[in-house]
Amino acid sequence: MKIHIQGGTLIDPAAGTEQQQDIFIAAGKIAAIGNAPADFQAEKTIDAKGLWIAPGLVDLAARLREPGYEHKATLESEMAAALAGGVTSLVCLPDTDPTLDEPGLVEMLKFRARNLDQAHVYPLGALTVGLKGHVITEMVELTEAGCIGFSQADVPVVDTQVLMRALQYARTYGYTVWLRPVDAYLGKGGVAASGALASRLGLSGVPVSAETIALHTIFELVRVTGARVHLSHVSSAAGIALVRAAKAERLPVSCDVTVNHVHLIDLDIGYFDAQYRLDPPLRQQRDRDAIRAGLVDGTIDAICSDHTPVDDDEKLLPFAEATPGATGLELLLSLTVKWADEAGLPLAKAFNRITAAPADVLNLEAAGRIAVGGAADLCVFDRHAHWLVEPRALKSQGHNTPFLGYELPARVRATIVSGRLAFEQR
Repeated sequence: MKIHIQGGTLIDPAAGTEQQQDIFIAAGKIAAIGNAPADFQAEKTIDAKGLWIAPGLVDLAARLREPGYEHKATLESEMAAALAGGVTSLVCLPDTDPTLDEPGLVEMLKFRARNLDQAHVYPLGALTVGLKGHVITEMVELTEAGCIGFSQADVPVVDTQVLMRALQYARTYGYTVWLRPVDAYLGKGGVAASGALASRLGLSGVPVSAETIALHTIFELVRVTGARVHLSHVSSAAGIALVRAAKAERLPVSCDVTVNHVHLIDLDIGYFDAQYRLDPPLRQQRDRDAIRAGLVDGTIDAICSDHTPVDDDEKLLPFAEATPGATGLELLLSLTVKWADEAGLPLAKAFNRITAAPADVLNLEAAGRIAVGGAADLCVFDRHAHWLVEPRALKSQGHNTPFLGYELPARVRATIVSGRLAFEQR
């Protein structure tokens, strides 16, 4: 289909520019920017006057809940949520049931996603069989099936010898290992960040040292093996300082934070509000300030949604028993705009953290950018529209989020995937 997006403000996060330009799309690619190519006849014209056009968002952490947890969400519902949020590329974690530790399971997931023909799905394979931390998976076979890296999701590898061998294996073939930095014992059983609030509420705490000790271990193993590691969901000021030092040392590491941690702190838990039961737990204001500073100076590469749909019943339990997680695909764009407004950042700089930078983590040259000849994965949104976060406004099957009741800026009007108009708000 040939599409003409007319009169919008084009955001190019890779170049850091914002300017009013028309975009012309043909054969799934961006055919021209500014002036129409010769003999171009649009089959569809999108009036983007007063709207902004950005690369489709690239989300580094989204649980689609298939296979195994279809009672929490389905591939159809979560892909619809992704498009409604302007997300055109997403990474799904391997903690499904069964775990994504066999090529056949990965191929089935890719086949299902391909048949839906919506957002691009990039699975992470399990680093160890069953995520149990004992036996390394067949990474070559999983890569051939479609995996873009290997992860333990939120399950740490206790045996450092197994972890070292896994990193050696990955280094041999040039694979990236995604690790969540948390010590298996210090983080065990904790439901809130250690501190005055957790003590006052009588909640078991997760100390900052659970993150920093794990980071020290990971960085030492990276030095030994030379493997490329992506650190998922760093949450503390001390952890960010260690990542900054590791990057200064030129270790092959990257990292992300969740959009929830960009905005929220432990005090937001209030009186045991299970909507704020997240993993990693929300930390103190100094940690949130360090996260925002790390995003600005480039220590933190990307913001992810950490989309984790859960049942309503699982959030009605007492805080310590509630299932951690929140929906996020439809909030990622709005919460990024909210952060940009609060920090006084140009949208191009803020959007870099949800487009070009995460695409670089994935080594996707075609994603997260707007360029002639590049893939036509685009998001058209109303910068000045506001919307109320409530269950009926969400397409995700999971309606739980700490931001229920918030009025957020920016609303997606259209999402284009591979040159196809995949979502349009009417």
